[in-house]
Amino acid sequence: MTTTPDQPESGGPQRGSGDAAVQAAAERAEQTRSRNVPFFDDLPGVGDTANLREGPDLHQACHPLLPLIGVWRGEGEAAHPSLDESYRFLQQVTFAHDGRPFLFYESRAWRLDGEGGSVVGPAFREVGWWRPQEDETIELLLVHSTGVSEMFFGRPRNQTTWELSTDAVIRTPTAEDATAASRLYGVVEGSLAYVEERATSEHELQPRLSAKLDRIVG
Repeated sequence: MTTTPDQPESGGPQRGSGDAAVQAAAERAEQTRSRNVPFFDDLPGVGDTANLREGPDLHQACHPLLPLIGVWRGEGEAAHPSLDESYRFLQQVTFAHDGRPFLFYESRAWRLDGEGGSVVGPAFREVGWWRPQEDETIELLLVHSTGVSEMFFGRPRNQTTWELSTDAVIRTPTAEDATAASRLYGVVEGSLAYVEERATSEHELQPRLSAKLDRIVG
């Protein structure tokens, strides 16, 4: 079953099981509160932090994005008419800040074997910046290792859900085929879930990626 930010998987605590959700969050916090992204102390200024207990204060402009900050890891599924076949992947996503009014974003993924779930090789990779604005809109700039650059605009649906869609897509001459995309992120009972729809020159917007990730830092 594909998990969306508004639909948690059946395996974990369900909506309404408040005590179980609070307990699970407390257990995760004990395991992740002492971790952070690597920091090189021989560089000037302050480094990035994905742990709100460490480093500079979060800029006020980024408060609507506070639940995203951390490092998240889990599994997802990729499926789209432009792909030869669907596949499962392992993914790590980082949301970090350095006290300025933006978040640094990085995603790395590894393709999984269809049967045993073992890593068989690297998959997609992307980096970018989340730039919240005074009118509550969000500018998201992404650069993909496939030669595609995207400019998204969006806004929060509520305190733990964010929806964005592309305003512009730029491709290098050798880039993969991409013309538009939309993403929906949500923090659901302590996990980060997202879905992505993508269009190509031959296909309208259709689901491409979905994943549910657990916090490992922050």
